[in-house]
Amino acid sequence: MRLSYTGLIALLVLMLASCGNPKELRYFQGEFDTAKLSQVNYSDPVIQAGDVLSIKVYSDDNAAADPYNMISTASGASASTQPNTMMGYEVDNAGYIQMAGLGPLKVSDLTFLQLQGVLDKKFEKLLNHPYYNIRFLNFKITILGDVSRPGTYTFPVQKVSIMDALGMAGDLTIYGKRDNILVVREKDGKREFGRLNLKSPDIFKSEWFYLKQNDMVYVDMLNKKAVTTDQTMRWIGISTSIASMAALIISITSHK
Repeated sequence: MRLSYTGLIALLVLMLASCGNPKELRYFQGEFDTAKLSQVNYSDPVIQAGDVLSIKVYSDDNAAADPYNMISTASGASASTQPNTMMGYEVDNAGYIQMAGLGPLKVSDLTFLQLQGVLDKKFEKLLNHPYYNIRFLNFKITILGDVSRPGTYTFPVQKVSIMDALGMAGDLTIYGKRDNILVVREKDGKREFGRLNLKSPDIFKSEWFYLKQNDMVYVDMLNKKAVTTDQTMRWIGISTSIASMAALIISITSHK
C-alpha cells in the first residue's frame, strides 16, 4: 500500500512538471508552400584563415603527382596512438598554405572550385590532366544552450544545415526557444549575427539555414523554464513530505 500511494504522488508530480503547450514544440508551423520553398539557398563556403585543408592531387600519371601530396609519417605503434593520422594544410593568418613543390599559395576567400582553377594554372606544365580532391578537415560547428548534447562537432562534409547541426546535438530540449535560434559567424575580421525561427517554414529560405565552418549556434531557453523548474522542485518537496506522512499513517494503522 505504501508503494501505491508514493508511486501515485510521484506520477502526479511528473505529470505536472511535464505539462506544456505542444504547439511550442512543433517545427514548421503554418502554411507550407512547397513551390515557394523548393529553391535551395546555398552557397559554397570560402576558405578562411585557420582552416585545415586536405588536398589530394591526381593526374594521368599518379606517380608524377605523388610528390605534390602530403604523406602521413605515422606508422606502427605510433599510428595506433594517433587514430587521426590524416595531415592537412593549415591556412595561415595571411591566407596562405605551403604546398610541396609549389611554394606559398594564397587560398583565403576562395571556394574549392576557385582553388581548383589556381591549381590548374600551377600544374599545367607539370602534370597531364591534373584533378583534385579538396575538403575541409576541420569543418566544425559549436552548438550551445538548450540542446540535449551541447558541444563542438566536426562534419565530414561542407554542406551542413541548421537541422543537421541540431540533429547532431540531439535536438532542442522541451525548454529550448524554437523561434529565435542565434547563429554567430566570423567573416573578414567581423562578427555577423543571424536569427532562425524553427517554427516557420520560411526558415528554408533563410541565408542562415546552411551553416559555415566555425559557426556558433546558440539555443536560448524559454522564460518559463526557470519558473517551471522552481515550481517542480517545490512540488517534489511537498509531495515527498505528503508521501512520507501517508506512509507513516498507513504503517501505524496497519499495526493496530
